Amino acid sequence: MNLSSFIDSSSIRANLSARNKRQLLQTLGQVASQQLGLDPGLVTDAIVEREKLGSTGFGGGVAIPHGKVSGLDHVYGLVARLDQPVDYQAIDKMPVDLVFLLLSPPDAGAEHLRALAAVSRLIRHGDALDQIRGARSKDAMASVLLGADELHAA
Repeated sequence: MNLSSFIDSSSIRANLSARNKRQLLQTLGQVASQQLGLDPGLVTDAIVEREKLGSTGFGGGVAIPHGKVSGLDHVYGLVARLDQPVDYQAIDKMPVDLVFLLLSPPDAGAEHLRALAAVSRLIRHGDALDQIRGARSKDAMASVLLGADELHAA
């Protein structure tokens, strides 16, 4: 599964603001729900409930909050670069400045895992993360993400 199959330019935020992890998860829930036409509380609750199982802050300044949401008919991804890093209780204790939100229908187990794997492949390439961090606009961020798809397709 390629990143472009669940992330598009409308789901990229170049300078998202949040003061802390709680506010970040709420903001992500609001942004995603507006794009998906879903109840913001439903989306936020799904990612907060998953977070209660353990932090999705994977280290290196990256978090991948994710959850399953009723009423969703496809895997949805949102990429956000934060204007200021936040304490996310990540496994390496480093603050998070890049967030990859993934939402899936409740019955999309395999598809959800393939989306997580696609994001993981990107995260393992520090160059791509550096390019996303250095991108001046959401279009530049989109270009890096599309380039990552092409790199992994080869």
